[in-house]
Amino acid sequence: MTENMSQHSGVDDTFVRTRAALHAVAEHVLAAARYRATGRIGLVVTPGGFGTPPSGDEGRVVAVDGTDLVVRSGGSDGASGSAVTRAPLRTLAAAAALAGVPAPGGPAGVYHLNTPCDPDAALEVDPDAARRIADWYTLGDAALRQWCAEIAADEPSDITLWPEHADVAIRAADINYGASPGDEYVADPYLYVGPPAPPPPTEDGFWNAPFGAYLTWDKVHSVADAVDFFRQGRRLARR
Repeated sequence: MTENMSQHSGVDDTFVRTRAALHAVAEHVLAAARYRATGRIGLVVTPGGFGTPPSGDEGRVVAVDGTDLVVRSGGSDGASGSAVTRAPLRTLAAAAALAGVPAPGGPAGVYHLNTPCDPDAALEVDPDAARRIADWYTLGDAALRQWCAEIAADEPSDITLWPEHADVAIRAADINYGASPGDEYVADPYLYVGPPAPPPPTEDGFWNAPFGAYLTWDKVHSVADAVDFFRQGRRLARR
């Protein structure tokens, strides 16, 4: 990804509402659909947003693409023999129906849900904000893939977009690395490094959060910048 992410510094109410709506879709529709099909909840970054990994003999995928929900089976979008259904994100109830989920609702027995489930409430998804969030996920996913290759000896986990926090992340040698679209603690989207025992704040400002360290997206201009941040966190955590 070549876009300079620093132009996206700062978030407004439209961005926050879009982030909350997409988070609710991740928990109450996509995670619900995957859990129903496979007993798992992890999602992945997909073009234009995020979705379920392919499942079943037909490789069925339920995904958010911009402001739409897309259900795809039988191959990639547009491939011969593939079947694709697409509709704008309006409500959780409508999205669940398209995804084949009897009723929206995340797998509360697996983890504590972090978003409310109001089936008929309008989902406020702004196209520009959705694109910015998708771009951030794309950068984070690309950085984590490069980072996994660099630290293969640390046996990194699969790259997963976790619906409970809507962050894309890995764990390697007991250290968490990831990219979040922002939350109540850090308003802007950010990268993070979370060692098992977060060090106290340091004079250089690297360890700046209770969970370890974060770097907001206005300071991340490229995938290389993100990998540099992960690399610095690993080096400091292993001292």
